[in-house]
Amino acid sequence: MSSSDTVAVDNLSNAPGPTSMVEYEIYDEREIPTTDQRQNSCTEAIGTSTVQNDPEKLAVRTRSLEASGPGTPPPDTPPDGGLRAWGTVVGALCGMFVSFGWISCIGVFIDYYKTHLLQDVSTSAITWITSLEYFMMFFGGPFVGVLFDNFGPHLILLTGSFLHIFGLMMISISSKYYQILLAQGICSPIGTSALFHISINCVNTWFRRRRALALGITASGSGFGGIIFPIMLTRITQQLDFGWAIRVCAFTSLFLLIISNLTIFSRLKHQRRKPLCHPKDFFRPLKEIPFVLTSAGTFFLYWGLFLPFAFIPTQAQRYGMSPYLASYLLAVLNAGSIPGRILPPYIADYLGRFNLMILTTMICIILVLALWLPSRTDGTAIAFAVLYGFTGGSAVSLAPALVAQISDIRQIGVRSGTYFAIAAFAALTGTPIAGALLPDPLGGSYLGVELFCAGSMCAAVIFYAVARGLVPGGGWGVRVRV
Repeated sequence: MSSSDTVAVDNLSNAPGPTSMVEYEIYDEREIPTTDQRQNSCTEAIGTSTVQNDPEKLAVRTRSLEASGPGTPPPDTPPDGGLRAWGTVVGALCGMFVSFGWISCIGVFIDYYKTHLLQDVSTSAITWITSLEYFMMFFGGPFVGVLFDNFGPHLILLTGSFLHIFGLMMISISSKYYQILLAQGICSPIGTSALFHISINCVNTWFRRRRALALGITASGSGFGGIIFPIMLTRITQQLDFGWAIRVCAFTSLFLLIISNLTIFSRLKHQRRKPLCHPKDFFRPLKEIPFVLTSAGTFFLYWGLFLPFAFIPTQAQRYGMSPYLASYLLAVLNAGSIPGRILPPYIADYLGRFNLMILTTMICIILVLALWLPSRTDGTAIAFAVLYGFTGGSAVSLAPALVAQISDIRQIGVRSGTYFAIAAFAALTGTPIAGALLPDPLGGSYLGVELFCAGSMCAAVIFYAVARGLVPGGGWGVRVRV
């Protein structure tokens, strides 16, 4: 039997209701049978009354005959490469550089605002600015997803580029708390939300077997941004002033966004629907237990994962590191994240994305408890920054691959939007909770912050492990590759 043969057996029970059919499909990802081939196979199999199956290669799917009409052909297989596909990855990398890479600089802003611009404002209030950046970027997912599914990426990219650059320019002339909150916490992250989600969604449409690798390369852009932007902000602020540092970053972002707008494409054919969406579209994935468990895991992951990005500079200064060296810790951390965003996702395409997510999250927990918590020397802080950057970067790049694995690619916009909207509430509340546990960043104890960080990621591991056992093709064994 060839890889595209289908054998169908009618269920002729006397139970009321529509007749159901069980299809036994032998296939691989390179060859998906057409609807006509399926119907011919059904006729041939019923006529001969024979059923052939291979337990190691057989995929079983049950559905009603009414839902399997000739008008619903299966989606075509992504090409997993090609000039347009890899060009989209390059453009998405630039988009991640200026969106997620910019937001990865939150530690620099918390340090500068607390010591210079907003000295009279509490740490918890300052962290609301940076938390809003994460929240707005992730929470915009459902809205960007609907627009993407209906109109494609180009208009959304252009609008997001304008809002992000405009927000940066407004930050450069702001001096009051409410001004910075509006510019950096709302305007700019609305733009970064469009850039972030369009980059991920478009890459997802071009890849399947090498999806985690492609998303890892895309996510590495945020690592490069997390290296360049903190150094630019620190050096230019010292030589000129904070306003000009922001403007130079804005002009750099503008150049990269031109590349993104010219190279990012979607493989799907987008057609406007009336209405654009139904509210049930956002909640329908929540009826799927694997989706709920995966989303819960990402919620708890994001609750703790980004805390070192926010507090590692001030924690290092608290225990004796010079302010000059501490200002480079974020760059060191993000430098470590670049190979972490590429190598583990490449391995995940072979060993399983859920497997690698669980493993890297567990390593993050160990690093927080074994290095960050007892850190009292410069060497320990730098070692933690490098190692945590690697594992944390891996977790960041694998999160989009998980939702893509359990989703129909034709619904990737709405489903990934719902997924990241759930995670947005973790990004919104995680840093302020940690800030409340740390009234004085340069004089208090970081024990509560570090335990909160590790504990939330422990909860993430539990949810990912249960989801791993329930996703299609998953299981509870150690050797299961999912």
